[in-house]
Amino acid sequence: MAARSNAAPVIIKKKKIISGGGHHGGAWKVAYADFVTAMMAFFMLMWLLNATTEKQRKGIADYFNPTTPINRISGGGNDMFGGDSILKEQFLANNGVGGLPTRLSGGPKPSDSESGAQLEETGLSEVQDFLIGGGGESFLSDDIRKHVVTRLTDEGLVIELFDSDDVQLFVEAQSRPYRALLELLRVVADAANLVRNEIAVEGHVRTAPVVQISAQSWELSSERAHTVRGLLETHGIDPDRFSRVTGHSDRELVSTDPRAARNNRIEIILLRKDRR
Repeated sequence: MAARSNAAPVIIKKKKIISGGGHHGGAWKVAYADFVTAMMAFFMLMWLLNATTEKQRKGIADYFNPTTPINRISGGGNDMFGGDSILKEQFLANNGVGGLPTRLSGGPKPSDSESGAQLEETGLSEVQDFLIGGGGESFLSDDIRKHVVTRLTDEGLVIELFDSDDVQLFVEAQSRPYRALLELLRVVADAANLVRNEIAVEGHVRTAPVVQISAQSWELSSERAHTVRGLLETHGIDPDRFSRVTGHSDRELVSTDPRAARNNRIEIILLRKDRR
């Protein structure tokens, strides 16, 4: 009994093992993931601000605003893509007020309260943005975009293709087109097929340097206009859409210098319905 009372007590130590080597565990991974997510959202925001129009940004803001009821028009365009275009599948959110146009996205058509004039105006603006990149990226290369000027007038959308001092669209004093004009007309045809407006083609030439016995400027401007009409047809424009094809010689100059290359131009006009 005395031997038992002198026995050393048994001491049991319990060690608490902490995983992660004592260095904050996995908290840094969570913080890093949050940082990467925030940076991705930031760059996405910067891209959207650069690649969208004011109407598109408003549509996106309305979509993510829970206090704003979603409008049928907020998610798409205004139903003017009735024509077929080889680029229409690439024509994503560059125009409209966010998303694909209603006809391409399968969404509802515009309400009856929207007037035909408003739809036509919006359609012509869509074509203009398609060409010059007003709602995103232009389908024209930088080399040939400098040969294009567009403007909305009472007659319709005027698409003006013109010579520069270093690049001509036609062979001098001929109606044979250069490659630059062929590339331009391919994109113009795709843009024109976004709407159904009738088309007018007008040819203009600069003043000849000397007085000629038989002036050829009238014939040349008319021949160039007919050449452009034929090329547009080969790129998918319905021949029935052409309302007129005319040559104006050198009677409507745009430069103060009658001999300037800028006066050599073709005007393709998407006519408003009340101007047909």
